[in-house]
Amino acid sequence: MKTIITQLKKEKNAVILAHYYTVPEVQDIADFVGDSLALAQKAATTNADIIVFAGVHFMAETAKILNPHKKVLIPDMQAGCSLADSCPHEDFKQFIEQYPDHIVLSYINCSAEVKALSDIIVTSGNALKIVNSLPVDAKIIFAPDRNLGAYINKTLRREMILWDGACHVHDQLTTEQLFKLKEQHPEAKVIAHPECQGQVLALADFVGSTAAMLQFVTQDAHPAYIVATETGILYEMEKRNPSKQFYVVNALDSCACNDCMYMKMNSLEKIKDALIHEAPELILPQELMDRARKSIQKMLDFSFV
Repeated sequence: MKTIITQLKKEKNAVILAHYYTVPEVQDIADFVGDSLALAQKAATTNADIIVFAGVHFMAETAKILNPHKKVLIPDMQAGCSLADSCPHEDFKQFIEQYPDHIVLSYINCSAEVKALSDIIVTSGNALKIVNSLPVDAKIIFAPDRNLGAYINKTLRREMILWDGACHVHDQLTTEQLFKLKEQHPEAKVIAHPECQGQVLALADFVGSTAAMLQFVTQDAHPAYIVATETGILYEMEKRNPSKQFYVVNALDSCACNDCMYMKMNSLEKIKDALIHEAPELILPQELMDRARKSIQKMLDFSFV
C-alpha cells in the first residue's frame, strides 16, 4: 500500500499533509505531520499540484483557501470536527452582530464561513501571542472554544466575550481521571492542551499546543508524563522520546474516549483511493475563500514574525 501511494504521489505531484491525531500508519506515509498552525503554514508554501489532507474538514478548507488553484483532496469527506460544528456560522453571525465594536478572533478549528466572519484566526500555538499583541483595552469576541478562550482570559487577564463551543475530546477529560493517574504515577509531570477545561489546566505543569507539548517533553529531562489531549500525539512523543513514559488521560476507565473519531477516519486505503480518483475534492466558492483568506493571512503574518 505504501509503495502504491508513494508512486501515485510522484506521478501526480501530490503532497500528503497529516495531523498528529491521525493513526500511526497515516503519519508515517505523510510528507509532513504537524499541528494546525504548522499544517496551515505548510499548505501556504507547498509547490504540489495536489494536496491530500489527512486531518479533518476545517483543515482541508484552510489548505484550499490558501491554495485556491490547487486540488485539495480529503480521504474521507465525513471527517468533521465537533468544535467546528459547535459554531454554526448563521448563529455566530447573529452573535457578533450584538457586539459591533468588537474584534472577532476565531480559533482555526472552525468552518470557512466562520473564518470569513472573523478578523483574525488563531491557533492554540499562537493565540496568546496574537491576543497579547492587541491593545489591553481592545474589545474582543473569541470563538468557538470556550476553554481555550477562558485560558487566554486567565493567562493574559483579558475579558474576551466567549462563544460557548468545545471539542468533544478535550472537554470530557476530567480532574477525577487525572487524579487517578497521578496516584498511580506520582513522579509524572502533567501536560495539557488548552482545549481542556480550566480545572484540568490548573493541575498541569505545562499547557500548550500539540507542537508545544511535543517540544516540551523532548527538551525536558523528566522521565514520565501524564498527557491530557487526544491519544494520537503519543505516537510522535514515543518516537522522539523512546526512554520516557507517557500516560494518556482517558475520559472513562472503560474506554479510550479521547480518540477523535474523525481523525481516525483517515486510512491508507482512503488516501490511495483519493490519489487514484483525485476525489473526494474539496470545492469552495471563490467569494467565500477570498473573505476567509484575510483572517487566515493575518494569523500567518503574526506567526512568521
